[in-house]
Amino acid sequence: MAPLRGAEELCEDRDGDPAAGPGLRFFTWEEIGQHNGRGTGTQERWLVIERKVYDISRFYRRHPGGAQLITSYAGQDATDAFEAFHVDKVLVSKYLKSLQIGELALDQPSIEPTKNKMLVKDFRELRAAVEKMGLLEPNQLFFFVLLAHILLLDTAAWLVLLYFGTSLMPFIVSLVVLTISQVQAAWLQHDLGHLSVFGKTKWNHLLHKFVMCHLIGASAKWWTLLHSRHHAKPNCVQKDPDVDMHPFLFTLGKKLSVELGIKKKKYMPYNHQHKYFFITLPPLLFPTYFQCHTFYIAYTKRYWVDLAWMMTFYIKFFFIYGSLLEIKSLLAYYFIFRMLESSWFVWVSQMNHIPMDIYYDNNLDWVSTQLKATCNVEQSLFNDWFTGHLNFQIEHHLFPTMPRHNYWKVAPLVKSLCAKHGIEYQCKPLLMAFADIVHSLKSSGELWLDAYLHK
Repeated sequence: MAPLRGAEELCEDRDGDPAAGPGLRFFTWEEIGQHNGRGTGTQERWLVIERKVYDISRFYRRHPGGAQLITSYAGQDATDAFEAFHVDKVLVSKYLKSLQIGELALDQPSIEPTKNKMLVKDFRELRAAVEKMGLLEPNQLFFFVLLAHILLLDTAAWLVLLYFGTSLMPFIVSLVVLTISQVQAAWLQHDLGHLSVFGKTKWNHLLHKFVMCHLIGASAKWWTLLHSRHHAKPNCVQKDPDVDMHPFLFTLGKKLSVELGIKKKKYMPYNHQHKYFFITLPPLLFPTYFQCHTFYIAYTKRYWVDLAWMMTFYIKFFFIYGSLLEIKSLLAYYFIFRMLESSWFVWVSQMNHIPMDIYYDNNLDWVSTQLKATCNVEQSLFNDWFTGHLNFQIEHHLFPTMPRHNYWKVAPLVKSLCAKHGIEYQCKPLLMAFADIVHSLKSSGELWLDAYLHK
């Protein structure tokens, strides 16, 4: 699509400027916004990084982080997201050169009109300070100790049954120990998936496959595809897969709930969702949906390496536990520990997001996008361990590649930034955060019912 007249004139004005480069085109934010891959017009997808305009229409399907991740920024500025996600920016920038089609026109501001210019400026200064302070550098001893305690617990779960028999008490103790091991492994794979354990990407990917595929039995690439999209646009309906349960299982967010009620849509009795939440999402997410979805994606996308690693988990599990338990007890053992693991994971992962704002993407700046969708839980040694440091959800979302042992160091700087710009920085006790999930679901359900009946 050719630039609008104003941009063409700017190009003509720069024809004699060697710094502009041969054939370089200039665009307005309005033009870029039209190339978002949606609507009845062009299906081209453009995005902006540091004032440079890139056409990702043919590249997005080959994007290593997933097509849906990069297209969530189609028609928008992706500078801060690019900085947040990529560890080796020099290498990535080489690939970007072939995609560049032009730059922002000279009369166009560097920041989109929908974004807080001063907040963007201050955050970029904060990020530069964080890098200078070395807060993005991992302490590998910290992660080695985490992995060691996971492997010890994993072994201990089997040894309990081996030495104390398979009666009820050893059975329960073994289940609890294995569940702890699995959840802690889930937190560690999360670190690896965010490239925050090793300085080199390939080592993160290799250990990620070991932890996620071999120790947990799920696909590392499957997790990356889903989770990266969540970080790019958290709590944005149609862009964040973590809120895909709206509206088929739950109605989420105040505005969306009213909207759903006005449309007279009812897939579930949402006014009771705060009750059926307890028997649906927490206990069943892992043993049902995730169990099937990880294999489905790995198979359909031909992640053969992941599938091979995953099979080693099931071979190991059914061999070592199958030698001690009868088939019914073995299946019960597997399903129960998956339910316990799922419950732990869901309560921790959702306490930071479900009570927050959930709506469509309004193309806000990086800080506003993340702070609207996240909140923190108070720090303590137990909370840090129990949540895998996801009690620092705000810091994690602002700096997704930061090693978790540095969140507490950057937290005061983030609080100061929020205070300066009048942004609410929410931090709660752990139990209050859990309770807010239920309160939020109850409130959303009531708003839906009121709109459904009276609007």
